[in-house]
Amino acid sequence: MRIAIAGAGNVGTFVAADLQKRGNDVVLIEQNHEYAKRVRHDMGLDVHWVIGDACELHTLDEAVLSSCEVVVAATGDDEDNLVISLLAKQEFAVPRVIARVNHPDNEWLFNESWGVDIAVSTPHLLTALVEEAVSVGDLVKLLRLEQGRVSLMEVTLAEGSPVDGKTVREIAFPTDSSLVAVVRDGHVIAPRGETPLHAGDEVLALGTTQAEGDLRRALTGE
Repeated sequence: MRIAIAGAGNVGTFVAADLQKRGNDVVLIEQNHEYAKRVRHDMGLDVHWVIGDACELHTLDEAVLSSCEVVVAATGDDEDNLVISLLAKQEFAVPRVIARVNHPDNEWLFNESWGVDIAVSTPHLLTALVEEAVSVGDLVKLLRLEQGRVSLMEVTLAEGSPVDGKTVREIAFPTDSSLVAVVRDGHVIAPRGETPLHAGDEVLALGTTQAEGDLRRALTGE
């Protein structure tokens, strides 16, 4: 997944590093050249850097926003984040735009009229929402428990999923994993043996780190 992040402050660099570790292609846009050099050196952030004002079209062109599935406006200035969001949506037709809200009084501005699909203010939540935004068919970690040994994971079942049309008892879940809930049409279903799963269902499961790969294969076939 290709993701552009505007703003290399604490929030932007946190999200960039986290997403890069998860195997995403990350572009980080920062206006201050010297600051960007220092951050790149100090953090060893192995992402694509674009130096320029993210509120300017030529900078966003250089970042090739048209090829991004997600744009995160993560600067410390709400006005800049709104401008970046609007340009990303209207000029580059980015499917999902996520914007950081710095001041709660401005939250009402962060809506679809400004190109914002999701408005958030916490770095961890930003990361989760970016991946959840395009997570159909992909297993996404939502929460880590037991000092990281166990995770709450989510997947939206895609067409062609190996469990599409099967009941829970027909699915071979790996050891140390458990189906927690199924969300369908806005309703939460407590899964039982006879509960069927269908494409479009949002499935929540708990599993250990060791079980994650087998759980992914069981639910997605990948």
